[in-house]
Amino acid sequence: MNSLPCKIFDIASETEFRLLCMEIFRMQAQHCSVYKEYLGLAGCNPGKVTSISQIPFLPVRFFKSKKIVTAPPDGGECRTEEIIFTSSATTGMTPSKHYVTDLKLYEKSFTETFRHFYGDPAQYAILSLLPSYLEREGSSLIYMAEHLMKLTGNPASGFYLYNYRELADTLSRLKRDGQKTILLGVTFALLDFVKEYKTDFPQLTVIETGGMKGRGKEIARDRLHEILCEGFGVEKIHSEYGMAELLSQAYSKGEGLFLTPPWMKIVIRDLYDPFCYRDGCGITGGINIIDLANINSCSFIETEDMGRITARGFEVLGRMKNAELRGCNMLIE
Repeated sequence: MNSLPCKIFDIASETEFRLLCMEIFRMQAQHCSVYKEYLGLAGCNPGKVTSISQIPFLPVRFFKSKKIVTAPPDGGECRTEEIIFTSSATTGMTPSKHYVTDLKLYEKSFTETFRHFYGDPAQYAILSLLPSYLEREGSSLIYMAEHLMKLTGNPASGFYLYNYRELADTLSRLKRDGQKTILLGVTFALLDFVKEYKTDFPQLTVIETGGMKGRGKEIARDRLHEILCEGFGVEKIHSEYGMAELLSQAYSKGEGLFLTPPWMKIVIRDLYDPFCYRDGCGITGGINIIDLANINSCSFIETEDMGRITARGFEVLGRMKNAELRGCNMLIE
């Protein structure tokens, strides 16, 4: 198992991805007790699984009630978790818990993902407007943002809670200095900011993480991006798609079309048969995610999000009916 993490971030082809995917599936089917039990209940014999299309995905809600970890193949005990990431469940709902036994793996995943989509963090100033996440413990998004901001080495990088005046002044200064800048923010905070301060910063990259979190009426994605484009003076709004149960993220550079890093893959499942996967562009269904960076928990996750795959990426269409709301990715079409 020690050699597997090195292979994850060196994937260079679809063939390499599929081979490593099957290797990790066989390991987790045997050494992740929760996943092993689930496969048995689903009537799956791991020894007969020969392709990704035959792999059952673990429902994400299991992270609410189970400790999902994969033990070492050598029979040793699971490593003690270094951190527990929790989902941003709304009041009265049970949050998911992701027991992360190797923080270096998470850091490698989100850093390499950032480099894959945006280049070297040292080129940027990264400003974060994530008040709801800063106000609770266990946010994987806060951990990622804080680490990336440190990698920039730029003194302007940092968290801006509700101090919008300071954020507006910082953006003006960075624009004047010609500094490449990213503003990472939760939806409701970005909307609140542009209501008070209209900015004209065409070179700014705005990455919204989704989520009104009960702060107001849900807004269609196209309308949201229109408001934010006007408020920041940019042509497009970028988006980040991630969750506490994953160690990898997908990014959109506009129009709500997301792409994944090489070690992450989206699979669309049938709405009426969770073990039937739908091929082809334009088909709507539930989003399943293969995240090979989840090597120490479970890499095959059945989410409660709706989506579809297109020729240019995948779209997130909102939460499935009767699914619990989260603090992120709750935009509607």
